[in-house]
Amino acid sequence: MAEPVPAYSGDPEKGDIPRVSHTFKDHERGPQFDPANADIVAEDTNELKRNLHGRHMQMIAIGGAIGAGLFVGSGGALHSGGPASLLLCFMIIGLMMLMMMQALGELAVMYPVNGAFYQYIVRFIDPSWGFAMGWDYAIQWLTILPFEITAAGLTIDFWHTYNIGIWIAVFLVILSIIQIFGVRGYGEVEFILSMVKVAACTGFIIFGIIVNCGGVPTDNRGYIGARYWHSPEQAFRNGFKGFCTVFVTASFAFGGTELTGLAAAEASDPVREIPKATKQVFWRITFFYVVNLFILGLIVPSSSDVLLGSSGANTKASPFVLAIQLAGVHGLPSVFNAVITISVISVANSATYASTRTIQALAMNGMAPKILAYVDKKGRPIPTIVLQLLCGLLAFINEASSTGATVFNWLLALSGIANFFVYGSICLAHIRFRHVWKMRGHTVEELPFRAAFGIWGSWLGVVLNFLCLAAQFYVALWPIGGSPNAQNFFEAYLALPLIIFLYVIWKVYSWFKYPSHRPLWVAAKDIDIYTGMREGQFVISGEGVPDAARRQSIATLDVNKPKKWTDYPKGFFTALF
Repeated sequence: MAEPVPAYSGDPEKGDIPRVSHTFKDHERGPQFDPANADIVAEDTNELKRNLHGRHMQMIAIGGAIGAGLFVGSGGALHSGGPASLLLCFMIIGLMMLMMMQALGELAVMYPVNGAFYQYIVRFIDPSWGFAMGWDYAIQWLTILPFEITAAGLTIDFWHTYNIGIWIAVFLVILSIIQIFGVRGYGEVEFILSMVKVAACTGFIIFGIIVNCGGVPTDNRGYIGARYWHSPEQAFRNGFKGFCTVFVTASFAFGGTELTGLAAAEASDPVREIPKATKQVFWRITFFYVVNLFILGLIVPSSSDVLLGSSGANTKASPFVLAIQLAGVHGLPSVFNAVITISVISVANSATYASTRTIQALAMNGMAPKILAYVDKKGRPIPTIVLQLLCGLLAFINEASSTGATVFNWLLALSGIANFFVYGSICLAHIRFRHVWKMRGHTVEELPFRAAFGIWGSWLGVVLNFLCLAAQFYVALWPIGGSPNAQNFFEAYLALPLIIFLYVIWKVYSWFKYPSHRPLWVAAKDIDIYTGMREGQFVISGEGVPDAARRQSIATLDVNKPKKWTDYPKGFFTALF
């Protein structure tokens, strides 16, 4: 075995400047997972570039969340639970996302570190649980990429049937080209694609109001009003079980909102942009989801058999396309199908970003192969990008018509309920941070951005995520119109054994390597609240800062300055538009 390359060349005592390696070859130095090589990994890794601005941050979360789940999957939810369940469940999950995003925003402003919430879970809860959350979150996006690429290819069938392999190859090439331009390229593409989706959602709201009022000449239904909420239709279909089914669909549809926190390490001004994006993303997504789905429930009958096929990227069964077809408007269904195609590509783009940054952060902290920590001079995590694109090749499994769908279902099942654990863990990490923050003598007034509902909001987030898991368990075990089935249950809940497996792996490994990781959770007295803290925050909250200086610095924070009554309506409209 070759001797490892020395960390530096030259003699510092003679005035030589230490050489920091930035080549992929030199990055291979040192035995894998040896804690003594942590400095080598950090030394050989260039920093991620802070090239994301406010507009990118806002659209990144919208881009990851608004996709096939809204435009297609909502149809199955409408058929299962009816328009009232659809509206209520999405409002409840919107509340859950508000609690989670507020907690994540507070942590991300304080600690804009690479890896974001995975790091917070490691620090404030338990390293083994953080390892499990980080890897399951990464696996989730690794498997979603080939699924979304396949979905994008299937949307083309709306116009003409081609071999799906052609479009898979085209979309993989497009995603590969985007990666060449680094995080700025990703941000710009996501901004443009998300603007298209936002415009489509806004357009559908206007279109739906006109249809509901009987303003479309080709629609012989005339004024519709709330007709589909009353007999012979049903506002609530299939009772409580139907409600739980919609609850699960809504939970998955909002997935991707947390990408704002993940992008904290690449934000040009985290203190200003993360709070703004946190507020705007929630209101925009809630507005576009809740209002669109309310309109949808007014103009599309939930009893329509067309909605039975609403899953994946079956755009022919999309409730939005169906709404346009019921109104008799020609040409517009093709326009909306193009929007759905763009949405799916956007989610695939987000999947590439989410998985690469999470895995790179895991590797930086010794929880993944060291080689995956490498970042080149332009801020691109090349090894993780290659890994993600290789996973994208799994989309070609669809060429095996007999087994492709089965393989895909089990791949997606590996992380089916991952978001519930991640979101709940973010809220729990925030609760523990606030506890230790107070225990160390700090006050809420020192925080540059604070969660609007404090720790009680985070506790509500934990409870709602638990209810999501319970609802998923219920409908997985007793599906609508079916009996308990082992395959259906494990397709819905396979992620739980995977999370437990990942947790045990790190707990066993660290038992011998890192004795401090042995406890079930990090003791409050051992939690470090200073490492990784935003540089400007040390002036206020650093160790040893005199009380007088701290109070003076607190007074200068924007969050502590008195607000005028005009700031509140201005903030609302700014957040929305």
